[in-house]
Amino acid sequence: MNRLTTLWGEFGLTRFPEHPRETLRAWDSADEYLLRHLAGTEGPQAEPDTAPDRGPDTAPDLSGAVVVVGDRWGALTTALAARRRGSATTGPLVQITDSYLTQQATLANLRRDGAEPDEVRLLSARDTPPERIDVLLIRVPRSLAQLEDQLHRLAPAVHQDTVVVGTGRVTEIHTSTLKLFDQILGPTTTSLAVRKARLIHTSPSPGRVRAPSPWPHSYALPDGLGTVSGRTVVNHAGIFCAERLDVGTRFLLHHLPRREGAEHVVDLGCGNGVVGTAMALANPEARVTFIDESFSAVASAEATFRKNVDADTEAAFVLGDVLSDIPAESVDLVLNNPPFHTHQSTTDATAWRMFSGSRAALRPGGELWVIGNRHLGYHTKLKRLFGNCEVVTSDPKFVILRAVKN
Repeated sequence: MNRLTTLWGEFGLTRFPEHPRETLRAWDSADEYLLRHLAGTEGPQAEPDTAPDRGPDTAPDLSGAVVVVGDRWGALTTALAARRRGSATTGPLVQITDSYLTQQATLANLRRDGAEPDEVRLLSARDTPPERIDVLLIRVPRSLAQLEDQLHRLAPAVHQDTVVVGTGRVTEIHTSTLKLFDQILGPTTTSLAVRKARLIHTSPSPGRVRAPSPWPHSYALPDGLGTVSGRTVVNHAGIFCAERLDVGTRFLLHHLPRREGAEHVVDLGCGNGVVGTAMALANPEARVTFIDESFSAVASAEATFRKNVDADTEAAFVLGDVLSDIPAESVDLVLNNPPFHTHQSTTDATAWRMFSGSRAALRPGGELWVIGNRHLGYHTKLKRLFGNCEVVTSDPKFVILRAVKN
């Protein structure tokens, strides 16, 4: 566990799921920069070539309705809860995230700091935002589309006096990022870079005319993809390759296993659900479970499934940490395209948990099919876990692997 030191106290923070050998912190310099600014210990000095409006010169009032969007592991929310604790407040503290893991990390970090259950209201990216926001704090997401959707959803609650501050690493804040803040909320400037992080300051213009949000976005799949050829895929903002089918999934769809009978199939890390939907169409007797830690991904998978499969076809849509909610030895087939990064950090920790969770959930004789970039070396991990691993097929970039639980 690492400790974050702020003007409001010191906090022991972890990611979720907590691992005793975890070396990655639950915050970074962008979070620290924003917290220093909110405490009034670091000014919002703007870049020389930006508009003259440099934002407030003093720490903002945090007693009103404060909304934190995109907090990675709950560091911002935990520190703000401590700041408001014991003081007079006129509005709630709300965290909005698209990540189940973020919510769980936030809950754990708040409990560790002694927070009461009602101190923070936790909302997902698919929930309706609060009707009024006095302070809006945004951790810039990796996905520009996700930021666009978030700003459109939050804009009606922002008023003329709302303090809007964003934060992110220098590599995360681009001209297109600032343009979205400007177009949807109001005139926007940036701070100088400090420890490779910047702040974004926006002066709200509540009366401006905004184009409607383009999300969710749908597109038709190309021909040659078996049961899903020409089918429509639904994507909420932030889903991987939300505007087109990615080449890895396309490759997997060409080589899906042919199964029959009333099997339990899991689309693990389901994204928009196209893989699980393809399996359901190919084998109507199968029971498919779609699992992801993204609220938007699970919503996209359900929308894709319902749009393409008979109304009476049953399926489960699970928001959670890999297969932790699936009973042991209850699954016949797991299909998985694991991520190899978490936010800006490259790591195989998520893939390893997906593989080990799959082994626990599979029945004897059950199979895990994995697609990944050839250079990631997933076959080594699968052999260590399952005692076997074979290459189903490959091309110059991707490989599909099959491991069987003995």
